[in-house]
Amino acid sequence: MNLGILKLFKLLFIVVLVQNIYADNKSFDFDLIKKGQDDNNTLLIVGGIQGDEPGGFMAASLITTHYKIQKGSVWIVPNLNFYSIIKRSRGPYGDMNRKFAKIPKNDPDYDSIQRIKEYISSDNVKLILNLHDGSGYYRKKYVDNMHSPHRWGQSSIIDQANLDIEQYGNLEEISQRVCTYLNKNLIRTEDSYLVHNTKTRMGDKEMEKTLTYFAINNGKAAFGNEASKSLPVHERAYYHLQALEEYMRVMGIEFTRSFDLTPKSVKNALDNDIYISLYDDKIKLPLSQIRNYLKYFPIKKDGSLEFTPSNPLTTIIKKGNIYSIHYGNRRMVKLKADYLDIESENPNIQMNIDGYEKNVEFGSIITAVNNFYVSPNTGYRVNVIGYQNKKQRNESGLKIRKQQISKRFSIDKKGKIYRIEFYKEKKFAGMILVNFEGKKAKELSLALKEKKIISKKI
Repeated sequence: MNLGILKLFKLLFIVVLVQNIYADNKSFDFDLIKKGQDDNNTLLIVGGIQGDEPGGFMAASLITTHYKIQKGSVWIVPNLNFYSIIKRSRGPYGDMNRKFAKIPKNDPDYDSIQRIKEYISSDNVKLILNLHDGSGYYRKKYVDNMHSPHRWGQSSIIDQANLDIEQYGNLEEISQRVCTYLNKNLIRTEDSYLVHNTKTRMGDKEMEKTLTYFAINNGKAAFGNEASKSLPVHERAYYHLQALEEYMRVMGIEFTRSFDLTPKSVKNALDNDIYISLYDDKIKLPLSQIRNYLKYFPIKKDGSLEFTPSNPLTTIIKKGNIYSIHYGNRRMVKLKADYLDIESENPNIQMNIDGYEKNVEFGSIITAVNNFYVSPNTGYRVNVIGYQNKKQRNESGLKIRKQQISKRFSIDKKGKIYRIEFYKEKKFAGMILVNFEGKKAKELSLALKEKKIISKKI
């Protein structure tokens, strides 16, 4: 997801998160993201009810960021138990998926349970899909320890065969349709899907406590989709997305996505183009290859942090003067705070990049091949982090090459991306990142040069 798509994400979902999360605050509210046009044929997708099942909540997140609903209505809760996701736990306060029959008001999960129950019970919602990662491979007969009736992976879960409702009551038929579709798109034969009817009403006391059974008892078609924990996360997400798309077809929901539905493309979508924007776009951090730890990072003097993520699974947790950025159940980077006043202005900065003049906004990531230069007439003090210059405090007006910046100060593990910080007197004004991408950058530069030549001719 490039920066343009990040802005689009902000517009589509109006996601502006302002959080000041402290270590002793374990209240992580979940998101409800609505796509398409609200109607009375809405699909509700739930991910992250158990934080140690990343295939499910990663797939749900991709629906929010990489899918467009052209016809119909889809609601997505990608992070129902966000705290358990951060903790990589099935449930820090117990298994949330066993709290739908009865939950005391003093249970830390109480508010989340009541809220998701309201969405499930909405008149608009007609089908609920709860995404899970299960152990091994579900098989109707015992094969071995990992392939047996006691395993849950690679199965479509129903509580009963049929439900007496107007729409989608043929639960077993729908589940079998989804399994048939999935089995046509397997990565390997072992990954085959089967319908798993728990026959909850026949006395399965554990399943009586679940989200899907609550939905069933409230007259809603509900299914669980399980991907095997034996598979890597991106392959689990691949199978969840295949299932999700078939459920949408069952409901007549039309969609497009921004990538080919292959394991490789899913992995790329999960691992790359992850951003977080800070302080009204004064700073944008690409998280895909970011270092584990960044020192002296500009943070508002009062310790508050305003941020906008590129997806709903990204958040920031504060502990002392360390701000940890999390993406799903991965901690991407720790920021050690340099507490500063923040300048309110957000102007364009005049720069020269490889000999080409350009106006650059704060929060931009510019691509350079050889060098860059910040105009000395900006009115700001410039500090290129890692540039060794003992002669002057303000590093504007200097042609700076990659070789002149110490690699250990890069923000990424590959040593290509560096911070240019701007200050107005003692206030932090903004940050621009310069990306020395080598061959790719050179190709981009040549393309830019060609474009400029053409424009001159016109």
